[in-house]
Amino acid sequence: MSSTVFDSVLFRDMFGTAEMRGVFSDKALIERYIEVEVALARAEARCGVIPSEAAEQIAELATYASLDMALMQHETEIVGYPILPLVEQLSKTCGEAGRYVHWGATTQDIMDTAVVLQVRAALAIVERDIQAVRGLLADLARRYRDTPMAGRTHLQHALPITFGYKCAVWLSMFDRHAERLVELRPRVEIGQFAGAAGTLASLGDKGLEVQEALMAELGLGIPQATWHVARDGLAETLNFLGLVTGSLGKVALDVMMMMTSELGEVYEPFVKGRGASSTMPQKRNPISCELMYAAAKGVRQHAGLMLDAMIQDFERSTGPWQAEWIAIPEAFALSAASLGQAKFMLAGLEVRTERMRKNLDMTQGLIVAEAVMMGLAPALGRQVAHDVVYAACRMANDEGTSLLDALLAQGEATAQLDIKELKRLTDPANYLGLAPQMVDIALAREGSVKR
Repeated sequence: MSSTVFDSVLFRDMFGTAEMRGVFSDKALIERYIEVEVALARAEARCGVIPSEAAEQIAELATYASLDMALMQHETEIVGYPILPLVEQLSKTCGEAGRYVHWGATTQDIMDTAVVLQVRAALAIVERDIQAVRGLLADLARRYRDTPMAGRTHLQHALPITFGYKCAVWLSMFDRHAERLVELRPRVEIGQFAGAAGTLASLGDKGLEVQEALMAELGLGIPQATWHVARDGLAETLNFLGLVTGSLGKVALDVMMMMTSELGEVYEPFVKGRGASSTMPQKRNPISCELMYAAAKGVRQHAGLMLDAMIQDFERSTGPWQAEWIAIPEAFALSAASLGQAKFMLAGLEVRTERMRKNLDMTQGLIVAEAVMMGLAPALGRQVAHDVVYAACRMANDEGTSLLDALLAQGEATAQLDIKELKRLTDPANYLGLAPQMVDIALAREGSVKR
């Protein structure tokens, strides 16, 4: 029976994806254990540690289908780890060659390397989806490069921006994530084979040779030193996921707020019934954004757990390692779900440019008070110009009029600038700064980052 959102029939595709669940399923994990054991036998045969015939027989007979899973589950609960029960069954299955299964290895060697194989597959999925999100954000930035809207600071109108500029800011985060992932993978995709206390004592002078051959079999990096209790690679991986989902959460929060009835500037793609309320037929709730927002919080917790799990005692930890078994699959599930929701949401995002313009004009020119101040500053000096425009803003607010009308009524501004120039300065569309050019820079940068 399901008991969490990760295995729930109702919720599992909202907090994970079938593809990512496949990477971290019990079957996939055990198959990775077997893959490592087989690769170890082959590596040891190549190095002359075990007979070649034994390695061939292990490779042929060590299969997931040969296992008694009920027995393995029972014995795992007794032992506390799955490798001893697995090795016992594989040793029997492989007959005479069974004596060479797991030769010179320790439980954590097999489990750590198997997890790295899972992480490698999972990061490939994350990388693909980050690239897809980058493409969607680049398209939005390009399409709405010159579309004016209100920029907001502290939830209030600040200065005009363009929607393309906003999308370019989002894009820049994912360009950096793409770079981080390229740099991260060689640090984490490193296998583990070091023996009981990490010294490879059981293999004598063949230890490092077997270690290198094993990593070649699996296509993994060779460890600089044993990392049984040096967990920075996996901790970095989950904190990378925390950064990715944090950025997705920021995008989600912006879109959710722009979807409010008061703003109505963008909407998630319309799907009949999606985001509906059981009592309010008019509702169109931001479902994808809410799931992305929730995922960011969940991954953040697991990223913190991995940092805590780095603090391990001596040469083999007592407890922190097991915490990783919780954090890694769940963090990847949440990250995959969030990226999937982002792809859906951004691919069909409904952009209401007319509402953006209406909201931009909501304060009747007050949003470009800075523009008027800077227009008056050459003649009056910055501080005097600030005071003149500040007084006009107060008048506009008190009397419910436009900034232009307040300036015209005051007289100080018209003494320096004609009405045509004041009209130009009080039109928000004329004060976009370098927002469009910044979009161009971001798009050029996006194209230069590895896709």
